[in-house]
Amino acid sequence: MGLKTTPRAVLIDLAGVLHTGDQALPGAVLALNCLRASGLRLRFLTNTTRTPSPQLFAKLQRMGFTLAAAEIQTAALAARTLVCRRGLRPLWLVHPDIAGEMGDSDPDPNVVVLGDMGTHYTYAILNQAFRLVMQGLPLMAMARNRYFMEADGLSLDMGAFVSGLEYSSGVQAEITGKPAPAFFAAALAELGVTAAEAVLIGDDLSDDIGGAQAVGIPGILVRTGKFRAGDDAQPDIQPAMVVDDFAAAVSALIG
Repeated sequence: MGLKTTPRAVLIDLAGVLHTGDQALPGAVLALNCLRASGLRLRFLTNTTRTPSPQLFAKLQRMGFTLAAAEIQTAALAARTLVCRRGLRPLWLVHPDIAGEMGDSDPDPNVVVLGDMGTHYTYAILNQAFRLVMQGLPLMAMARNRYFMEADGLSLDMGAFVSGLEYSSGVQAEITGKPAPAFFAAALAELGVTAAEAVLIGDDLSDDIGGAQAVGIPGILVRTGKFRAGDDAQPDIQPAMVVDDFAAAVSALIG
Protein backbone atom coordinates (compact mmCIF):
# COMPACT_ATOMS: atom_id res chain seq x y z
CA MET A 1 0.00 0.00 0.00
CA GLY A 2 2.71 2.49 1.01
CA LEU A 3 2.52 5.74 2.96
CA LYS A 4 0.50 8.53 1.37
CA THR A 5 2.31 11.38 3.15
CA THR A 6 5.52 11.96 5.10
CA PRO A 7 4.68 11.64 8.81
CA ARG A 8 5.44 14.20 11.50
CA ALA A 9 5.53 11.62 14.30
CA VAL A 10 6.40 7.94 14.72
CA LEU A 11 4.81 5.60 17.27
CA ILE A 12 7.12 2.67 18.02
CA ASP A 13 6.36 -0.65 19.67
CA LEU A 14 9.16 -1.90 21.93
CA ALA A 15 9.39 -5.66 22.44
CA GLY A 16 9.88 -7.44 19.13
CA VAL A 17 10.65 -4.20 17.29
CA LEU A 18 13.58 -2.63 19.15
CA HIS A 19 14.57 -5.58 21.32
CA THR A 20 13.94 -9.16 22.39
CA GLY A 21 14.38 -9.72 26.11
CA ASP A 22 17.49 -7.84 27.18
CA GLN A 23 19.04 -7.72 23.72
CA ALA A 24 18.63 -4.95 21.16
CA LEU A 25 17.70 -6.26 17.74
CA PRO A 26 20.42 -5.89 15.07
CA GLY A 27 20.64 -2.34 13.75
CA ALA A 28 17.88 -1.01 16.02
CA VAL A 29 20.03 1.29 18.17
CA LEU A 30 21.63 3.02 15.20
CA ALA A 31 18.30 3.22 13.38
CA LEU A 32 16.65 4.93 16.34
CA ASN A 33 19.50 7.44 16.50
CA CYS A 34 18.97 8.22 12.81
CA LEU A 35 15.23 8.54 13.27
CA ARG A 36 15.68 10.93 16.18
CA ALA A 37 18.18 13.02 14.22
CA SER A 38 15.57 13.44 11.48
CA GLY A 39 13.52 15.62 13.80
CA LEU A 40 10.40 13.44 13.74
CA ARG A 41 8.50 13.30 17.03
CA LEU A 42 8.68 9.94 18.76
CA ARG A 43 6.55 7.94 21.17
CA PHE A 44 7.18 4.40 22.41
CA LEU A 45 4.02 2.37 23.02
CA THR A 46 4.09 -0.90 24.92
CA ASN A 47 1.59 -3.40 26.28
CA THR A 48 4.26 -4.83 28.58
CA THR A 49 2.73 -4.94 32.07
CA ARG A 50 5.32 -6.88 34.05
CA THR A 51 8.05 -4.23 34.25
CA PRO A 52 7.71 -0.87 36.05
CA SER A 53 8.23 2.14 33.82
CA PRO A 54 11.49 3.28 35.48
CA GLN A 55 12.98 -0.22 35.11
CA LEU A 56 11.83 -0.44 31.50
CA PHE A 57 13.46 2.91 30.75
CA ALA A 58 16.71 1.84 32.43
CA LYS A 59 16.67 -1.46 30.55
CA LEU A 60 16.36 0.29 27.20
CA GLN A 61 19.18 2.64 28.12
CA ARG A 62 21.42 -0.31 29.03
CA MET A 63 20.77 -1.74 25.58
CA GLY A 64 22.06 1.50 24.08
CA PHE A 65 18.81 3.21 23.07
CA THR A 66 18.61 7.00 23.36
CA LEU A 67 15.20 8.07 24.66
CA ALA A 68 13.49 9.97 27.45
CA ALA A 69 11.40 8.32 30.16
CA ALA A 70 8.48 10.61 29.26
CA GLU A 71 8.46 9.21 25.73
CA ILE A 72 7.38 5.75 26.96
CA GLN A 73 3.64 5.08 27.18
CA THR A 74 2.62 1.84 28.88
CA ALA A 75 -0.67 -0.02 29.11
CA ALA A 76 -0.21 -0.29 32.88
CA LEU A 77 0.06 3.47 33.40
CA ALA A 78 -2.89 3.97 31.04
CA ALA A 79 -4.94 1.73 33.34
CA ARG A 80 -3.83 3.63 36.44
CA THR A 81 -4.66 6.96 34.80
CA LEU A 82 -8.11 5.75 33.76
CA VAL A 83 -8.88 4.38 37.23
CA CYS A 84 -7.85 7.67 38.86
CA ARG A 85 -9.73 9.80 36.33
CA ARG A 86 -12.95 7.88 36.98
CA GLY A 87 -12.49 7.80 40.73
CA LEU A 88 -12.68 3.99 40.80
CA ARG A 89 -11.69 1.67 43.63
CA PRO A 90 -9.57 -1.00 41.93
CA LEU A 91 -8.65 -4.54 42.73
CA TRP A 92 -5.26 -4.74 41.03
CA LEU A 93 -4.46 -8.24 39.78
CA VAL A 94 -0.98 -7.54 38.45
CA HIS A 95 2.57 -8.87 38.41
CA PRO A 96 4.33 -8.26 41.76
CA ASP A 97 6.99 -6.20 39.99
CA ILE A 98 4.50 -3.44 39.06
CA ALA A 99 2.34 -3.60 42.19
CA GLY A 100 4.11 -0.60 43.70
CA GLU A 101 3.62 1.45 40.56
CA MET A 102 -0.11 0.70 40.50
CA GLY A 103 -0.76 1.34 44.19
CA ASP A 104 -2.76 -0.58 46.78
CA SER A 105 -5.91 -2.49 45.96
CA ASP A 106 -9.07 -1.17 47.60
CA PRO A 107 -10.59 -3.42 50.29
CA ASP A 108 -14.00 -2.64 48.80
CA PRO A 109 -13.30 -2.60 45.04
CA ASN A 110 -15.74 -1.52 42.36
CA VAL A 111 -13.58 -2.56 39.39
CA VAL A 112 -11.31 -5.52 38.63
CA VAL A 113 -8.12 -4.57 36.77
CA LEU A 114 -6.09 -7.40 35.24
CA GLY A 115 -2.50 -7.18 34.09
CA ASP A 116 -0.02 -9.77 32.84
CA MET A 117 0.83 -11.75 35.99
CA GLY A 118 3.06 -14.22 34.17
CA THR A 119 3.82 -17.20 36.39
CA HIS A 120 1.87 -15.59 39.23
CA TYR A 121 -1.52 -16.41 37.70
CA THR A 122 -3.34 -18.95 39.86
CA TYR A 123 -6.79 -20.47 39.79
CA ALA A 124 -7.61 -18.70 43.07
CA ILE A 125 -6.72 -15.28 41.62
CA LEU A 126 -8.69 -15.82 38.43
CA ASN A 127 -11.65 -17.22 40.35
CA GLN A 128 -11.62 -14.18 42.65
CA ALA A 129 -11.82 -11.95 39.58
CA PHE A 130 -14.57 -14.12 38.09
CA ARG A 131 -16.71 -13.97 41.25
CA LEU A 132 -16.41 -10.20 41.55
CA VAL A 133 -17.32 -9.69 37.90
CA MET A 134 -20.30 -12.02 38.35
CA GLN A 135 -21.37 -9.78 41.25
CA GLY A 136 -21.51 -6.86 38.81
CA LEU A 137 -18.04 -5.31 38.92
CA PRO A 138 -16.69 -4.18 35.54
CA LEU A 139 -13.59 -5.90 34.17
CA MET A 140 -10.66 -3.84 32.94
CA ALA A 141 -7.60 -5.42 31.31
CA MET A 142 -4.35 -3.75 30.39
CA ALA A 143 -4.03 -5.73 27.16
CA ARG A 144 -5.26 -8.87 25.40
CA ASN A 145 -2.18 -9.87 23.38
CA ARG A 146 -2.04 -13.54 22.37
CA TYR A 147 1.71 -14.10 22.68
CA PHE A 148 5.08 -12.36 22.72
CA MET A 149 8.66 -13.21 21.82
CA GLU A 150 11.20 -13.97 24.52
CA ALA A 151 14.85 -14.93 24.13
CA ASP A 152 13.97 -18.64 24.17
CA GLY A 153 10.88 -18.42 21.93
CA LEU A 154 7.20 -17.41 21.91
CA SER A 155 5.41 -17.20 25.25
CA LEU A 156 1.73 -17.12 26.14
CA ASP A 157 0.49 -13.59 26.85
CA MET A 158 -2.38 -12.37 29.00
CA GLY A 159 -5.02 -12.43 26.27
CA ALA A 160 -5.80 -16.06 27.06
CA PHE A 161 -6.69 -15.16 30.64
CA VAL A 162 -8.72 -12.11 29.62
CA SER A 163 -10.68 -14.19 27.10
CA GLY A 164 -11.23 -16.91 29.69
CA LEU A 165 -12.74 -14.46 32.17
CA GLU A 166 -14.87 -12.92 29.43
CA TYR A 167 -16.12 -16.34 28.33
CA SER A 168 -16.99 -17.52 31.84
CA SER A 169 -18.56 -14.27 33.04
CA GLY A 170 -20.17 -13.11 29.80
CA VAL A 171 -18.66 -9.66 30.45
CA GLN A 172 -16.46 -7.86 27.93
CA ALA A 173 -13.25 -6.38 29.33
CA GLU A 174 -12.33 -2.76 28.71
CA ILE A 175 -8.79 -2.71 27.30
CA THR A 176 -6.50 0.16 28.32
CA GLY A 177 -3.47 -0.57 26.10
CA LYS A 178 -3.22 -1.39 22.41
CA PRO A 179 -5.47 -1.73 20.42
CA ALA A 180 -7.76 0.58 22.43
CA PRO A 181 -8.43 3.80 20.47
CA ALA A 182 -7.91 5.90 23.62
CA PHE A 183 -4.36 4.56 23.99
CA PHE A 184 -3.40 5.79 20.53
CA ALA A 185 -5.34 9.03 21.00
CA ALA A 186 -3.34 9.82 24.15
CA ALA A 187 -0.08 9.45 22.23
CA LEU A 188 -1.29 11.67 19.39
CA ALA A 189 -2.50 14.34 21.82
CA GLU A 190 0.85 14.51 23.62
CA LEU A 191 2.71 14.69 20.33
CA GLY A 192 0.37 17.34 18.96
CA VAL A 193 -0.36 15.55 15.69
CA THR A 194 -3.35 14.04 13.95
CA ALA A 195 -3.68 10.35 13.13
CA ALA A 196 -2.89 11.03 9.48
CA GLU A 197 0.32 12.81 10.49
CA ALA A 198 1.66 9.79 12.39
CA VAL A 199 2.83 6.30 11.55
CA LEU A 200 3.19 3.24 13.79
CA ILE A 201 5.92 0.60 13.60
CA GLY A 202 5.01 -2.73 15.20
CA ASP A 203 5.38 -6.50 15.06
CA ASP A 204 1.81 -7.42 16.08
CA LEU A 205 -0.55 -7.46 13.10
CA SER A 206 -3.71 -7.22 15.19
CA ASP A 207 -2.97 -5.01 18.20
CA ASP A 208 -0.25 -2.82 16.66
CA ILE A 209 -1.15 -2.48 13.00
CA GLY A 210 -4.87 -3.23 13.18
CA GLY A 211 -5.37 -1.03 16.24
CA ALA A 212 -3.48 1.89 14.75
CA GLN A 213 -5.11 1.73 11.34
CA ALA A 214 -8.57 1.50 12.93
CA VAL A 215 -8.05 5.05 14.20
CA GLY A 216 -6.44 6.31 11.00
CA ILE A 217 -2.75 5.81 11.79
CA PRO A 218 -0.86 3.97 9.00
CA GLY A 219 1.03 0.93 10.26
CA ILE A 220 4.39 -0.50 9.24
CA LEU A 221 4.71 -4.19 10.08
CA VAL A 222 8.19 -5.55 10.80
CA ARG A 223 9.13 -9.19 10.27
CA THR A 224 10.72 -9.51 13.72
CA GLY A 225 9.47 -10.36 17.20
CA LYS A 226 6.09 -12.08 17.16
CA PHE A 227 5.70 -11.76 13.39
CA ARG A 228 4.64 -15.10 11.88
CA ALA A 229 4.81 -16.25 8.28
CA GLY A 230 1.59 -15.20 6.60
CA ASP A 231 0.97 -12.11 8.74
CA ASP A 232 1.87 -9.98 5.74
CA ALA A 233 -0.79 -11.67 3.59
CA GLN A 234 -3.84 -11.44 5.84
CA PRO A 235 -6.86 -10.06 3.96
CA ASP A 236 -8.49 -8.38 6.97
CA ILE A 237 -5.55 -6.21 8.07
CA GLN A 238 -3.28 -4.84 5.38
CA PRO A 239 -0.32 -2.80 6.67
CA ALA A 240 0.67 0.35 4.84
CA MET A 241 4.09 -1.27 4.49
CA VAL A 242 5.84 -4.53 5.46
CA VAL A 243 9.62 -4.49 6.03
CA ASP A 244 12.24 -6.81 7.41
CA ASP A 245 13.05 -4.93 10.61
CA PHE A 246 13.07 -1.60 12.43
CA ALA A 247 16.14 -0.39 10.54
CA ALA A 248 14.36 -1.01 7.24
CA ALA A 249 11.31 0.85 8.51
CA VAL A 250 13.43 3.86 9.41
CA SER A 251 15.11 3.78 6.01
CA ALA A 252 11.69 3.79 4.36
CA LEU A 253 10.65 6.82 6.42
CA ILE A 254 13.73 9.02 6.17
CA GLY A 255 15.78 7.47 3.38
